[in-house]
Amino acid sequence: MASSTLSDRDLRRVVAASLIGATIEWYDFFLYGTVAGIVFNKLYFPAKDPLISILLAYTTFAVGFLARPLGGVIFGHFGDRIGRKSMLVLTLMVMGVATVLIGLLPTYQRIGVAAPILLLVLRVLQGIGFGGEWGGAVSMTYEYASRLGSSMRCATAPKLRYSAICSMPACAIPASRSCVSSPESSRRALLR
Repeated sequence: MASSTLSDRDLRRVVAASLIGATIEWYDFFLYGTVAGIVFNKLYFPAKDPLISILLAYTTFAVGFLARPLGGVIFGHFGDRIGRKSMLVLTLMVMGVATVLIGLLPTYQRIGVAAPILLLVLRVLQGIGFGGEWGGAVSMTYEYASRLGSSMRCATAPKLRYSAICSMPACAIPASRSCVSSPESSRRALLR
């Protein structure tokens, strides 16, 4: 948790670290999404029907998203016990190592059915790393912002809303209205 006296420099470092981590993680996910339908369907899922190959490639993309909550639970637990900063570094390493290993993964032609299985395992690791980083960055940013008053908590509300409810527009109005009232009602609106 942040100390009670927070300097502008400390706050900038927390925000920059959260921003850089989220940018790297999203870049990895978007890059995989682009490459899945163009390259991976041919390299890892050769089939007579190209539609089946594309569907299998995008299924590995979806598995990364499905593993995100697991990463949030795992790294959230250890982030509370050990510390968020060390867990954020670990999540970036998990995501980075999995990405490099995907780049080095032999194709279906070389190792057969092991290639798509290994690709799937690496995508699960990427999803776990992504979920842990996103949840940890949101928590750490919100904890530091809470030391600065309700206006800073409201500034972090869009990121919290996005991570909690996938940026559903119906929830934007209640959370933004609560920022004008009180910090407690803001917290309640964000947790709905």
